[in-house]
Amino acid sequence: MFESYLSPGTALMILLVFGAFWVAFGAWLGRGNRSLDDFMLAGRNVGFALAAATAMATWVTSNTTMVAPQLTYQLGVWGMVGYALGAVGLILFAPLAGRIKTLLPAGFTSGDFIRKRYGKLAWRVFLIISLFYSIGWLISLGMAGGLLVNALSGLDYHIGMSVILAICVGYTLLGGLRAVIATDFVQTLIILFGIVWLAWLVMDNMSFEQLHTAVQEERPELLNLLFPAAIMFLFNNLFFGVGEIFHSNVWWSRAFAFGEGVGVKAYLLAGLLWLPIPIVAGFVALAAPALGIVVPSADMVGPLVAGKLLGTAGAVIVFVVVFAALASSLDSVLAATADLVTQDIYRGHLKPDASNEHLFKAGKIIMLLLGFVTWLLCLPKLTTLGSLLHFTGAFVASAIWPVLFGLYDPRASGATAAAAMFFGTLAGLLGYFLIGFYVAALVAAAVSLIIMLVGMQLKPGAFDFRQLRQSS
Repeated sequence: MFESYLSPGTALMILLVFGAFWVAFGAWLGRGNRSLDDFMLAGRNVGFALAAATAMATWVTSNTTMVAPQLTYQLGVWGMVGYALGAVGLILFAPLAGRIKTLLPAGFTSGDFIRKRYGKLAWRVFLIISLFYSIGWLISLGMAGGLLVNALSGLDYHIGMSVILAICVGYTLLGGLRAVIATDFVQTLIILFGIVWLAWLVMDNMSFEQLHTAVQEERPELLNLLFPAAIMFLFNNLFFGVGEIFHSNVWWSRAFAFGEGVGVKAYLLAGLLWLPIPIVAGFVALAAPALGIVVPSADMVGPLVAGKLLGTAGAVIVFVVVFAALASSLDSVLAATADLVTQDIYRGHLKPDASNEHLFKAGKIIMLLLGFVTWLLCLPKLTTLGSLLHFTGAFVASAIWPVLFGLYDPRASGATAAAAMFFGTLAGLLGYFLIGFYVAALVAAAVSLIIMLVGMQLKPGAFDFRQLRQSS
């Protein structure tokens, strides 16, 4: 058993108070939403400050604040460094965001690009990958909410998970992307303050020598820089992070929503600001042996260390910080996934003649249904956050090269892109089950790259990028 630092009643009260605030804020922000562009893309004119904040806050997920400590606790120094390489995805996406805005000025989703660039076969393979990843990310975020509440207060996992999901669905439904971006700005300030403060408290409570000695005695493998699994994870997470961002509608929708010339600067700054956060969050986990904390599940180590150091008052602050990180990502993934389902499945496959007014209403219903499905899939808590998250790595890494070559190289064809995504994913899944989670994205990216390069040489296309500007 582990010690709880908040009473279940206090935790529930914090959730309800913050929930009421965010939902009311979302409703206020959404009062000006009159069109599909307003609801899905915040009017397509988001400025630099809000753009950089929403990009960074969305990437500072509950996975950053909880999985980074988990991976450090399991893989040591390379675990935290490897997770920090997720910043590379944001930085590399910066020039792509400008290219996307130029090529598809009226686009809505990443699926719009794949359909127009590669045709229906590649589009459908891409949709399967995107939806599988998005649902997996939503589940991991819902699970993280329940684990956070349980770790800090002992409140039942299912209650915490249900309340947090209801809050995020509520304000996103009422305010759309405008509410998501505005709340992300506030949540970014909370996250930065909390993470820096927690790291300072760890260093203030014990010396580096104490921390090193405790880890050396109890978990010496965490300090081993030649730990094979950790080294593989380092490279695997690099491709996983790039794949997540390059393919996901979360980041494409922001590229469409940001004003002219904003995307490149916003993503570059967001990546640089995000880079140290998982290192700081992961460093906290190394204090667990020195503090004598019994960790029942590796994905609880971050909140448990925080609670041990800070006691009840500090646990309240940590609770709020991690809730902000959780909400800033859950709302973004929910909104982007609802957009993808609305545009690419409902309109693209079921109701191609639907008007924007009809889609405006349908999108809200789809968002509500996604929230309910996520809640159902979070109920069993079948695995840890890290395992669930990295299972999707095989899917997303296979899409890196089709997206990249599709944006810049006219020789990339639809058949080649579909094959690269399909066989890359298959190879990544084999690596996941036969070797380990720390190679899934690496294998998927390698196989996908080989197929793209061979396909462009043997059967090159001749795509005219002006076709992307067509409205249909």
